[in-house]
Amino acid sequence: MDPAHTIRDAIAQVFALRAKAAEEPGLGQAVSAIKRLQAQRFHGSYADLLQSAAYGAASRFFLDELYGERDYSERDSQFARIAGSLATVLPAPVVGTTVALAQLHALTEALDHAMALQWLHLRQQTPASETEAYVLAWRAVGRQAERQLQLDGVMQLGSQLVGLTRKPGLSTLLKLMRRPAAAAGLASLQQFLETGFGIFRTLARADHQAQVFLDTIAQRESAWLETMFDGPAAAQALARLTSAR
Repeated sequence: MDPAHTIRDAIAQVFALRAKAAEEPGLGQAVSAIKRLQAQRFHGSYADLLQSAAYGAASRFFLDELYGERDYSERDSQFARIAGSLATVLPAPVVGTTVALAQLHALTEALDHAMALQWLHLRQQTPASETEAYVLAWRAVGRQAERQLQLDGVMQLGSQLVGLTRKPGLSTLLKLMRRPAAAAGLASLQQFLETGFGIFRTLARADHQAQVFLDTIAQRESAWLETMFDGPAAAQALARLTSAR
């Protein structure tokens, strides 16, 4: 499938899930609660990196763009609008990164939506706390292979951003895109690309820092996946991490 079709399909999935969440009472709020807890968990898991001079910017970028609770509607609309002319609007080296982001976004939204459905049921049927309901919802959804695929997608996106830093002249090209991107209504997508490129270029300039950062994310997220499928341990870990923000 070509990049345009891949992006269109991914964003169409996101739009469809959001429409369902808006139609069903309480589901939109449940999705927001899931995203909020996940952002709090990231703060707890990566408190050291977020406070680090070397890795703070990269950690905040991952939190804001991949693990956060912000509204991505504007960027999604831009994705959908440019999909057909992707190769002509964006520099060739960043097309693959844009596709990877769209696919990861669709998978994350699908998993969050599935968890929110379980969350609603659990909160209505049991006196479970937010953290307990989160763990129970996670385990009820399962889909362990897709969770691993989600982590693989995060790693792929990070690796692609590092790879972009090795492209001669790309920094200048991205800066030259600012006005055309704004004029075309693509400011949000442009900001993502330029910010990610700048952060990972800084990491790549220091020996092994970019790879250390990505390896740390991979190790901690892999350990988290294992923990989340162990009910009692997961509830304790999530309670500890969400209170550590």
